Amino acid sequence: MTVNTVTPDARKRSEVNIDWASLGFSYIRTDYRFLAHWKEGAWAAGTLTEDNMLHIAEGSTALHYGQQCFEGLKAYRCQDGSINLFRPDQNAARMQASCRRLLMPEVPSEMFIEACRQVVQANEHFIPPYGTGGSLYLRPFLIGVGDNIGVRPAPEFIFSVFCVPVGPYFKGGLTPMNFITTQFDRAAPHGTGAAKVGGNYAASLLPHEEAAHTRGRTFADAIYLDPATHTKIEEVGAANFFAITKDGKKFITPKSPSILPSITKYSLLHLAEKRLGLQVEEGDVYIDQLDGYSEAGACGTAAVITPIGGIQHGEHFHQFGVEGQPGPLTRRLYDELVGIQYGDKDAPEGWIVKVQ
Repeated sequence: MTVNTVTPDARKRSEVNIDWASLGFSYIRTDYRFLAHWKEGAWAAGTLTEDNMLHIAEGSTALHYGQQCFEGLKAYRCQDGSINLFRPDQNAARMQASCRRLLMPEVPSEMFIEACRQVVQANEHFIPPYGTGGSLYLRPFLIGVGDNIGVRPAPEFIFSVFCVPVGPYFKGGLTPMNFITTQFDRAAPHGTGAAKVGGNYAASLLPHEEAAHTRGRTFADAIYLDPATHTKIEEVGAANFFAITKDGKKFITPKSPSILPSITKYSLLHLAEKRLGLQVEEGDVYIDQLDGYSEAGACGTAAVITPIGGIQHGEHFHQFGVEGQPGPLTRRLYDELVGIQYGDKDAPEGWIVKVQ
């Protein structure tokens, strides 16, 4: 699979006038994005384009039947000026799993990583400077397109990658946030919860809105319980959940076929065991047994790590640790992960791809 590129001398380079210190998590148009088409059983050579609009058939399966998936990863400016991509091979593998679930052609890992590298390189001037806490967020996505009306796989597909400079997903950085459980389900048992597909996120819009407007206390988002019994924590909004046991010895994160396999979560599992010396476990986290944990957090590419200050479940509010302060192990995990991403700490083998 080849990727056509725009030569550096021919590239547009917009003037960037961004207040990096106040950068949030919202769309900012950048100069280039990658685009490739699949039809008649094969991927065509992709290319970079300045056009941020997609032109697709009105019968596209992505519009009518939700045949689409996406990914999220980041590029980081290091202190020496170099650029790190964090574990893009894992994003490629997760997108391939989503493709298999939705009967879409898999994007080869080499093509996925090269497309991300080209987009970062072409938009390098949009990467927030080292020390600002910002990064360049990449959004690869795959959609079913082409003339169609029946419920069947699309005749054609588009793979694209665009990027946006971002700051923290939740305002306040490593400041604990409160969350509230919801009676809504993010995904059905044996459904598409483990695939990164738009329908899972569409289902989360109403619960998020209700959580954000609950009277009496400020909540950042909803916590989803297992769809079968509503007794176990599964996800925190659009992020995975983790907790530290009260004795400070174990890092635990929920295990369920309905949970999206977060690359950040699996990175934290590795760091908790190998660098902090904790026991690690993927298992059940019962909503009525929160007293057994001293710290908790939400983790994901966008959120990185957001400490959970407290969880409202029914009439009961459970607070973790000291109000307003992240737990000590949560902070250590955050420092390890972010240090690796920005090149300040040694990374496990294969975790970092340098963008030259």
